[in-house]
Amino acid sequence: MCGIVGLFNKTGHPVDQNVLEAMSDQIVHRGPDDMGVHLQDNIGLGFRRLSIIDLEGGHQPLCNEDGTVWISFNGEIYNYQEIRRGLVSRGHQFKTDSDTEVIVHLYEEKGVDCVKDLRGMFCFAIYDSKNRQVMIARDHFGIKPCYYTETQDALIWGSEIKSLLEHPGVRRDVNPESFWNYLTFQYAPDPLTMFKGIHKLPAAHFMVIKDGKYKIERYWDLKFEEEQRPISYYIEGTREIIRNSVRAHMNSDVPRGAFLSSGVDSSTIVALLKEMEQVKTFTVGFEGAGGQSELNYARETAKILGTEHRDVLISASQYLDALPKLMFHQDEPIADPSAIGLYFVGELASQFITVVLSGEGADEVFGGYTIYREPLSLKMFDYLPLSLRRSLGSMASALPEGMKGRSFLMRGSKTLPERFVGNAFIFGEQMKEEFVRLNPEEMNLRRYLDITQPYYDRASNYDPVTQMQYIDFHTWLPGDILMKADKMTMANSLELRVPFLDKEVFEFASKIPMQYRLMNGTTKYVLREAVKDILPREVAERPKLGFPIPTRQWLRNEHYNWARELIASSNVDHLINKQYVLNLLEEHKKGIRDNARKVWTVLMFLLWHQIYVERSVQIKPAVTPNVQRRREYQAQTV
Repeated sequence: MCGIVGLFNKTGHPVDQNVLEAMSDQIVHRGPDDMGVHLQDNIGLGFRRLSIIDLEGGHQPLCNEDGTVWISFNGEIYNYQEIRRGLVSRGHQFKTDSDTEVIVHLYEEKGVDCVKDLRGMFCFAIYDSKNRQVMIARDHFGIKPCYYTETQDALIWGSEIKSLLEHPGVRRDVNPESFWNYLTFQYAPDPLTMFKGIHKLPAAHFMVIKDGKYKIERYWDLKFEEEQRPISYYIEGTREIIRNSVRAHMNSDVPRGAFLSSGVDSSTIVALLKEMEQVKTFTVGFEGAGGQSELNYARETAKILGTEHRDVLISASQYLDALPKLMFHQDEPIADPSAIGLYFVGELASQFITVVLSGEGADEVFGGYTIYREPLSLKMFDYLPLSLRRSLGSMASALPEGMKGRSFLMRGSKTLPERFVGNAFIFGEQMKEEFVRLNPEEMNLRRYLDITQPYYDRASNYDPVTQMQYIDFHTWLPGDILMKADKMTMANSLELRVPFLDKEVFEFASKIPMQYRLMNGTTKYVLREAVKDILPREVAERPKLGFPIPTRQWLRNEHYNWARELIASSNVDHLINKQYVLNLLEEHKKGIRDNARKVWTVLMFLLWHQIYVERSVQIKPAVTPNVQRRREYQAQTV
């Protein structure tokens, strides 16, 4: 696992090595073991390395035999040995044992289509000097981040936004459309970022830069194609395809382990790892609101499975002290409190291992979120004329907030695209208009329904549950789940792997009929049945907690004064009516309403704004001390 940066000078002039190295220095945490640059023509490739495979020979940027194709690569290719054998049989000569070099030779064979053969997580940039073109590609699900921007004179890319900001032509302006929609989604939806002019390369896409211009193409599309087979076929097949994926994701020349929470997803990964080797597991809990329960559940699971387990309990003050540094590492505001949980469990794990497996993606792949049951519970409304449903919704909105049945009627009055835009929904349009000092119509900004409607159009032939999964795959998964997973682990120089988000796993799971995904009132039914013989019953049937953060409690007590000060000190009056936000905070403190998620969403934007726009909070990239502790620990255990 590493980090990449790159520059293409449209002027034709050579790249300034000092700029490239300054960009690389911003992501030293992603690659504390090695760095490298390659300058050729008007191209510059930069690289930071966290050594995982071929510890001695994996230096980058790396080239082919005659030096005409160069690559900087972040990620892991799990089928690289199979691809390598085929390339060797066709006469390609290798000088390393790394998966990186396989991509170089595969590109020689297939050009930009090389990406279609890869099974793994990746962001890479290739410079083809014969054709004077650059190819930049991102993996199928968006596990690894990739950002790019264009200035008058250059095209610039990298694994993190903070690298791009080191280029003198890149500005630090807030993107108003991203800010507007962040307040609904709790992250800036793809392909935009919170910075005007800086974009994310979408998952399953590649970019080609040639003659000073670029184009972006999709190379793989996520499709659900149900096949009516006996449920036993899917239960047995799911067990084996996940076992195969875990085995593939174990490939490394350094120690590895797994995150372990209370749910079936991470427990499944751990149980399958345990079939093949002794496993180190790690969990985090937070003082208050069930944090200790999460630790106890994980300890119980670890004891049953026989892992070498460690955990840590984080206080409100520790959480608050870490926030500025963690926002710096996120690059953009993500108003998901559990992102911080990932940082702390990653910090713990990074003292002992370099690679960690985790359960992200299981809910999207196998239909695990509770909200996916909603189309079944609201099915009665499908038989009513839309006009009648609207009338019921109007009547329900007049009822007192919190009254039983009010929310059910209001949601039933809406169509699926109106009520579901992914797993997070913080502020609606009307509420944003009350305190945000932007005029979306005058500024021609897309609204949140404009973001999701194209995905609904592409998924129009699917049943409602599958449509919801499809929306989450293109919004919630890359925007929240995978972004926080990458940034919070790489902040600790720790590589996170996600076996559920594997191309082969998805292609099998995508054929499972909806009635098997949600069966007997149970989400993820096929997955649960597939692992019930792998996991103890008390683990397989335990409800999912994740890493619960007591944000509601802390904003009323330990974090209240900090929140007031952050609101007051932020230079955002041109964007937000701060008094409105203070009123939300006061209502929350007094118990009038639970405004925790709304207030937290604004607070995370304010903290990001202070660090990246106002620059009133200064944080410098650094390698965590845990990297040295890990080296010492691993030296003692060899």
